[in-house]
Amino acid sequence: MTHAATDDPALKFDTKANTIFGDFDMMKKRRVVRVLIPYSKTFYFIDNSGTQRGIMVELMHQFDKQINKGLKPSQKTHLLFIPTARDQLIPQLVAGHGDVIAANLTITPEREELIDFSTPLAKNVREVVIASSNAPKLETVDSLSGKSLFVNPSTSYISSIVTLNKNLAEKSLPPAIVVKAPGNFEPEDILEMVNANLADYTVVDRYLALLWKQIYPNLVVYENITLRDDGSIALAMRKDSPLLRAQLDKFTTAHKIGTSFGNQQVYKYLRNTKWVKDARSQEELDKFYQVTEIFRKYGEQYNVDWLLMAAQGYQESRLDQTVRSKSGAIGVMQVLPTTGKELKVGDIRQVDPNINAGVKYIRFMSDRYFADQPMTEMNKLLFTFASYNAGPAKIARLRKEAQTKGLDPNIWFNNVERIAQQRIGNETVQYVSNIFKYYIAYQLIMEQMKARKHETPLTGLKTQ
Repeated sequence: MTHAATDDPALKFDTKANTIFGDFDMMKKRRVVRVLIPYSKTFYFIDNSGTQRGIMVELMHQFDKQINKGLKPSQKTHLLFIPTARDQLIPQLVAGHGDVIAANLTITPEREELIDFSTPLAKNVREVVIASSNAPKLETVDSLSGKSLFVNPSTSYISSIVTLNKNLAEKSLPPAIVVKAPGNFEPEDILEMVNANLADYTVVDRYLALLWKQIYPNLVVYENITLRDDGSIALAMRKDSPLLRAQLDKFTTAHKIGTSFGNQQVYKYLRNTKWVKDARSQEELDKFYQVTEIFRKYGEQYNVDWLLMAAQGYQESRLDQTVRSKSGAIGVMQVLPTTGKELKVGDIRQVDPNINAGVKYIRFMSDRYFADQPMTEMNKLLFTFASYNAGPAKIARLRKEAQTKGLDPNIWFNNVERIAQQRIGNETVQYVSNIFKYYIAYQLIMEQMKARKHETPLTGLKTQ
């Protein structure tokens, strides 16, 4: 059952993806409407008390009031929020694993072939270009020729870039290059990276750009460079759902979203975060290049993705061997002297043994706690980083709790991560998130170096 955000009880997760079809009459009969929603700092997240919050949560609370107005508690139809990665929203809806998508979804012809949309919540939405403060200045939309745009490939921004490239081709100009963000990246994740100069350019809805510009001050918003200026944002449902559509149309007509609404909700629901920093400044790149071969060497020796370990090193020390912590941790990987001795790698005051110790210790932790777990290699390392930050016993408890609440105990993002946020706060969640974002940034750097070397365009990223 949903409640006002101020009196929500601690969340009881229920994420079982039962396959159920049918229109609103069937939903009323079983008294549940399943809402597919992206897990993000803007639209849906869980606070430390386990309460569901976010713009779309607030919006759907109003829908809950509409469909239950005047009904007795025993007659009410309840909303069940099912957090879903953005690239899985439409497939899950079509497969009968949800009834409504509440996700800032833009109506496109491609999507209309698969699903139906409500009356728009917002019309004439503009998709604008956002740049980092270090990126070359843009004058017109044609300035995007040859530039790399970092976007989630499951968003409407992709079709906008396709249209852009057709227009550029007509002018005999090279196309803009799509750099694919991981499927779990929401707009604010990408804007966070652009703000930190980890990516040069992206595309987002104008209202999101202006909202996050107030949070991320280094963003450059090109309001005069739009890829789409007639976008419509709506709620979505399966085809052939006239009863549900009537309910959603009635609701969206009465609750059209404007920038002021979004602004109030973002400020109401934003979590405090330690933002990622600029790992691509020349000074930071110089440090990265100086240790690249060392990370490669020990990545190969211990069979660990060396870029991921470099990302952890950047999170720990900004790759600075001179850093010393109050606890006595030393160097790039912030290794304690006692740990260095146990690992028998030599003098950790020197950069090579220090990185050796850091990579060897992560390999040791991964093997000890996760070697026999049915996880991908990436998830094993993500859980290892979480254990490194919070302690393996605590992470083991969080995994058990995740499983009891219908989440996958073998996946960090959007699963155990949510329990960690609820139980131990933001530090570990942000620690792992930062490492992953630095990892994506380093992938960008290496791919761009490769592209320049071979004079071939950058077309995408491998994001395991």
